[in-house]
Amino acid sequence: MFANFTETRIDTGDASVFLRHGGQGPPVLLLHGHPRTSATWHRVAPLLVDRGFTVVCPDLRGYGRSRGPAPSPDHSAHSKRAMAGDLVTVMRELGHERFLVAGHDRGSYVALRLALDHPDAVTRVALLDCLPISEHLARAGAEFATRWWHWFFFAQPDVPERVITADPDAWYRGDPDAMGAENHAERLEAVRRPEVVRAMLEDYRAGLTVDRAHEEADRAAGRRVRCPALILWSLRDDLEELHGDPLEIWRDWADDARGHGIDSGHHMAEEAPEALAAALGDFFAPPGG
Repeated sequence: MFANFTETRIDTGDASVFLRHGGQGPPVLLLHGHPRTSATWHRVAPLLVDRGFTVVCPDLRGYGRSRGPAPSPDHSAHSKRAMAGDLVTVMRELGHERFLVAGHDRGSYVALRLALDHPDAVTRVALLDCLPISEHLARAGAEFATRWWHWFFFAQPDVPERVITADPDAWYRGDPDAMGAENHAERLEAVRRPEVVRAMLEDYRAGLTVDRAHEEADRAAGRRVRCPALILWSLRDDLEELHGDPLEIWRDWADDARGHGIDSGHHMAEEAPEALAAALGDFFAPPGG
C-alpha cells in the first residue's frame, strides 16, 4: 500500500498523529471513518496523486497508530473540535496553511468541524456518507434507532468496551479481499488494542454530547460552511432511504452544496475507489485543470 508515500508522526500537543503523505500539488487531507485507519484510502490516494495532488492520510486521534489523551468526563478530549485542531497542526507542520479536505463516516464530522472552525484553512470540503450529527438526532425515530443502534450502544459507559474487547476479531468482521489484505490486517491490528477501542467509543460518546452541542451552537450563531462543499453518499447504504435527499439537508448548512450518489456500499473508498477519486479530483481541481 501507499507506494512512494512517506510515513511520519506529528506531535500536536496532547496527541500524536500518525500519517502517510505523498505526491505534489494542491494538498488534500483524507479522513477515515470507524473502525478504519488511514489505510482505508489505499486505493484512492494514489489516484489523487496521479491527478496532481499532494495527499495526506492521517489516523484520527486515538484510532490506528495515533494517540490521544485519556478520556475526559465530558468526552471533549475526543471531540471533533479536538480532532480538527490536531489536523490543522499536522497540515501546518507539513507546510500547508490552506488545504482541501474529504472525510468519510466519522471523519466527515471532523471535516465539517474543520470547515466551520477553520474557514481560513479549508478551501473546499467533501463530506461522504453523512449528515450533521444533530440532524440525524433530530430525525431519529424507531427505524433510525434500529438500524444505527451502534451509536447508542457505543455511548453507554463501560459495557461496549467489555463486549468488543472480549472478541474484537468477531465484532469487527471484514473481508480482506474486499478491503485489501494489508488494509484489513492494519485495521485488525488496531482494534485488538483496548486503548484504540476505548478511543473509538469516546468518539461516539462525544458525538452525542459535546459534538452535538457544538453543532447546535453553530446553528444558533448562524455559522455555515462558506467554502464549496461536495456531498457524496453510497447508493447501496441507507442514508438516503432514512432521511431523503442529503443535499436538501446540507443546503441548510452550506452556502454551496452540490453532489450525488456513488454506486457503492458504505465503505466507498474501498468499494468504488475509481468513482470516488474521479468525483474528488474533479471537485478539488483548481480552475483551469
